[in-house]
Amino acid sequence: MIDSAVLAQATPFKLGEAGMPGSCASGSLYVGIDGGGSRCRVRVVDGAGHLVSSAEGGSANVYLDFENALAVIERTVEVACSSLGPSAQCHAGIGLAGVSSPAVATRVATRLQHAFGRLAVTNDAVIACLGAHAGADGGIVIAGTGSGAVLRLNGSDTNFGGRGFLLGDDGSGAVVGRQAWRRALRALDGMEPRTALLSDLLSRFADDPVAVIAWGRQATSAEFAAFAPQILAAAAIGDAAALAIAVEAGRAIAELATALVQRGAPRVSLVGGLASALGPHLPEDTRMRLSPPLLDALDGALLLAGAPVATSDRTGGDNMQRMG
Repeated sequence: MIDSAVLAQATPFKLGEAGMPGSCASGSLYVGIDGGGSRCRVRVVDGAGHLVSSAEGGSANVYLDFENALAVIERTVEVACSSLGPSAQCHAGIGLAGVSSPAVATRVATRLQHAFGRLAVTNDAVIACLGAHAGADGGIVIAGTGSGAVLRLNGSDTNFGGRGFLLGDDGSGAVVGRQAWRRALRALDGMEPRTALLSDLLSRFADDPVAVIAWGRQATSAEFAAFAPQILAAAAIGDAAALAIAVEAGRAIAELATALVQRGAPRVSLVGGLASALGPHLPEDTRMRLSPPLLDALDGALLLAGAPVATSDRTGGDNMQRMG
């Protein structure tokens, strides 16, 4: 169990010299930040929940590289806020890969508190859960660069699964990619059939296992995950090696979904960059349990910041959600 957020008070955000757009100049703004293993996204809304600006940057995993992640976040926020006037008061909700404890969240908050009037820092999985259920109780399974599950009940968040690329993250893009390269090397040794997918992977290194191993020793989880779309596309057209990897990933995701239901999740959603591609490889009973996300992770970050977020474009109504 970890605290859902660490709050910090600070001075008003001061970026940019241009005038504020529309009626936002005199009111508070809210900044949602979603920093994952592959990219960092920022969304700014006004006090009515209307979009003001957005931006996207590179990887922002504070576990893998804290200093680089913070630099990416600061640059991406600056781009998103470049048109905001210096008098703007911004409050931020921040969800980052690698925030595994209150201590890490506090470290991030301390580094960023100069930029915001108020900020809340938590794991990127928590903001995805907040968004998926529009701030209500529920659970999510994440299938992206990494994997894991989050259960939110009565204001408390429980994270399980995941555990990182070396010791866990089953069903994730990183593990899908790693499994394909493992199979490629086995095929090169004649220990399993060399499918079209495996041949394509090996051709990148001219069928040289030493070169593959040298690359694999220094490759990041994001670099392994970059092959996941190709692997799942190959599975969709019947490549035997790719299909076996996809089915294995689907079982891992199903186990996380089952664990959420057993722990009392009233609603479960599958989120992340691989959610759609892995859908056909999930067991039927798991597919039946899943509900579509109501909002995205950036909306979850904005809810964490205290912003109202419109759900009309996703639910067909005209509701405004706000935490607290």
